[in-house]
Amino acid sequence: MNGLELSRGYYETYGKPMLENEFADLLPYLAVGCVGSGSDRFGFDDDVSRDHDFEPGFCIFLPGEEVVDRRKAFLLERAYAKLPKEFEGVKRQPLSPVGGNRYGVMRTAEFYQAAVGAPDGALSLSAWLTVPDTALAEAVNGEVFFDNYGEFTAIRERIQNMPEDIRLKRIAGNLLLMAQSGQYNFLRCLQHGEPEAAQLACREFVLAAMKVFFLLEKRYLPYYKWSFRALRQTEEGAELAGKLSFLLLGDHRTEDAAMRKYAMIEEIAGEFITKLQDMELTKAICGDLEKHAYSVNDRIADGTVRNLHVLAAV
Repeated sequence: MNGLELSRGYYETYGKPMLENEFADLLPYLAVGCVGSGSDRFGFDDDVSRDHDFEPGFCIFLPGEEVVDRRKAFLLERAYAKLPKEFEGVKRQPLSPVGGNRYGVMRTAEFYQAAVGAPDGALSLSAWLTVPDTALAEAVNGEVFFDNYGEFTAIRERIQNMPEDIRLKRIAGNLLLMAQSGQYNFLRCLQHGEPEAAQLACREFVLAAMKVFFLLEKRYLPYYKWSFRALRQTEEGAELAGKLSFLLLGDHRTEDAAMRKYAMIEEIAGEFITKLQDMELTKAICGDLEKHAYSVNDRIADGTVRNLHVLAAV
């Protein structure tokens, strides 16, 4: 049983009856789920993950005090704290009196303010350009078990739907990084006698490639230690993951090994170019990712965003 399953089971067994029996008047204004930071919210937790932050629990999201006042919120917090301390052999962790808890009662606005810096999910242009993929991923992951009021889900959907011009800007910037690190600098670093720098170039290429893949799929890339798990969730992603793994783990200290890596970089670049062309995101017809980066950037409708440095959203 992973963390999401544990959370839903605990809610269905104890949380739902508590809310229905003791807080029927509040149910129209509540949202309940398991969302936020941690491998369990992505469904990526395993036996190793259970050494910290693994417990039965769920989140109860409240609208503002004008809808659910402090007294009702306090009563709800107290009722949540009294729920059974163990479920399916897993014990709950003590609630912190100074906050920072991953479960329990919280205001919707406070959750999203902490997650992406906007209580209503309406990110400014500056925020869309700078908020990391990982933060956006944590704001929209997990499961919402129910949302009677609709506020939590509306904000969640607002964040899930990245503005198209921002998506294109992020794609363009990361394509340029792929071009610079992989197609241009990998072999040059080796020619300079810098195998460590060549490996860093591979790392930059791999990270940028993963970001482009997720942006093309209109998904957010999670924290780096879960990135390959997330990539392998689809057949196409799993194929790419194998190739990127070769770039990260393969040796390049001999000329033959280096050329095999470079051939893989070009193969991946070619696959991305084909995908960009199929999606009509580029008008370039060459094999140089840099040309495609600027072609994607040219598609941005908003002049302010288009005229920013191509790497502005990376």
